[in-house]
Amino acid sequence: MSTPPQAFVYTAVRTPFGRFGGALATTRPDDLAAGVLEAALARTDLDPADVDEVVLGNANGAGEDNRNVARMASLLAGLPVSVPGTSVNRLCGSSLDAAMIGSRAIETGDADIVLTGGVESMTRAPWVLPKPERAYPAGNTELVSTTLGWRLVNPRMPAEWTVSLGESNEQLQELHDVPRDRQDAFAARSHQLAHAAWESGFYDDLVVPVDGVDLTRDEGIRPDASPESLGVLKPSFRPDGTITAGNASPLSDGASAVLLGSRAAADRIGHDPIARIAGRGTHAVEPHRFGYAPVEAANRALARAGIGWADVGLVELNEAFAVQSLVCVDAWLAQGLRDAEVVNTRGGAIALGHPLGASGGRVIGTLAAALRADGHRWGVAAICIGVGQGLAVVLENEQA
Repeated sequence: MSTPPQAFVYTAVRTPFGRFGGALATTRPDDLAAGVLEAALARTDLDPADVDEVVLGNANGAGEDNRNVARMASLLAGLPVSVPGTSVNRLCGSSLDAAMIGSRAIETGDADIVLTGGVESMTRAPWVLPKPERAYPAGNTELVSTTLGWRLVNPRMPAEWTVSLGESNEQLQELHDVPRDRQDAFAARSHQLAHAAWESGFYDDLVVPVDGVDLTRDEGIRPDASPESLGVLKPSFRPDGTITAGNASPLSDGASAVLLGSRAAADRIGHDPIARIAGRGTHAVEPHRFGYAPVEAANRALARAGIGWADVGLVELNEAFAVQSLVCVDAWLAQGLRDAEVVNTRGGAIALGHPLGASGGRVIGTLAAALRADGHRWGVAAICIGVGQGLAVVLENEQA
């Protein structure tokens, strides 16, 4: 009886992540995506015509990333017109979902090589003007930003579901009793570890430049961040709240790419894989409790990989907000994770940035590289998603 195909990560790259209105503000999202697709393929011996599918995540898709950005980026990157592409929108989890979709295609035998990833330019996300329901309305109409969060909300949605992302997380911190000082300490750690990782050279092979842009590192890292300096910032969502611009991820621009393949694809790709996708998990909760959704998503991914939290050496959890990261880590510690210090050892989204459609590819790439660097066998990549969802993937480092 033949062994079912397995899916492997062969290479992962990303752009530096830029601040909102920063160094990447003049670069179109389809060009950002095309650049990382080219960079990923350049690290292989692969004939681009051998790519069975391009799957890219994108959360907004209302501007220059419209019309199926995966297909647009593939064409701009010079892939043959015969290579199909599809775009995935699972909001913040879009590029992690892209990798999950690609890995399933490989495991079912529908594909042998899939180029995945994602892109977001939150700077360039447009304002949209809803069409009037009747011709020649007499009143004014408001432009709506597509950068982040709820817009054009269906009035049938319960009001408690459609509060802002920040208010959702203020409610989460009340529910789980996570004080402001703990959130600020977590955020400061993110900046310090991200800076240390860059200084050590960890990110040098993971991050590729953007053509025509003088940006070599993630733009949002503040090496001098401390709990004390973050502690003086004013709350952003409630006058007496705990969430600030310092302990939440910033609006960002960037792209990521993750090349997946079967074991048999190694000869064509030109090198061995760096990690195996061993388990996947999805979970959904009430929309305003989205920050907690990665807890069960990761548990499901671990169960499908056939391991438990005691086996996990590293975790890459996208830091949408410090508070939601902390409640997830607390839950996993209660379930057997050995130490909170194994989470985001090279910094997280609070420091690095969170370009929505690209972040899942970032956590996959960082986790695969960190497992190799630190000699751990098992790792979890997880992400929370607006409107109440979470995703997780378990990676195995077969060299450990």
